Amino acid sequence: AARGVGSAGPERGSRGGAAMDLFGDLRRMNKRQLYYQVLNFSMIVSSALMIWKGLIVVTGSESPIVVVLSGSMEPAFHRGDLLFLTNFHDDPIRAGEIVVFKVEGRDIPIVHRVIKVHEKGNGNIKFLTKGDNNEVDDRGLYKEGQNWLEKKDVVGRARGFLPYVGMVTIIMNDYPKFKYALLAVMGAYVLLKRES
Repeated sequence: AARGVGSAGPERGSRGGAAMDLFGDLRRMNKRQLYYQVLNFSMIVSSALMIWKGLIVVTGSESPIVVVLSGSMEPAFHRGDLLFLTNFHDDPIRAGEIVVFKVEGRDIPIVHRVIKVHEKGNGNIKFLTKGDNNEVDDRGLYKEGQNWLEKKDVVGRARGFLPYVGMVTIIMNDYPKFKYALLAVMGAYVLLKRES
């Protein structure tokens, strides 16, 4: 009977074998090792959060790094480009500058160029944006009745970019199953990695 059970193992395939190895590794770990690996995983997550919060403080932007999600700014930026932003409130907004802004009612910020600026004597600034690859300005994207943006709408101003580095983010948004599989593999790796 033992021989028959053993011979069924290879027919299960590599996927079933990998899952059994994973659970076998978890069973072999003692509690102390498991706590240590969970603590390691927690340290990685909290370090990433601290770095992100530090970038927010240094850049003055609530979102210091964004990914371009559409082709509306081509040829300046392409889909998947990673933008680095700053948002120092003392810096004046000028025509020609590329800004990332949020519009009420839309969750995703928009990356477009400032095409017109109106500055009043009291320091209030209103401006209009447009995508370089778009035929018309952004008034159709703003909330109903809004014709201009103000400084409060700005998330940041583009200061640099890395081409196509953000494609991983786009793939994870377009294919949520891939994102969860990647996170599961990374979590399992951190938890099961043994110190050498």
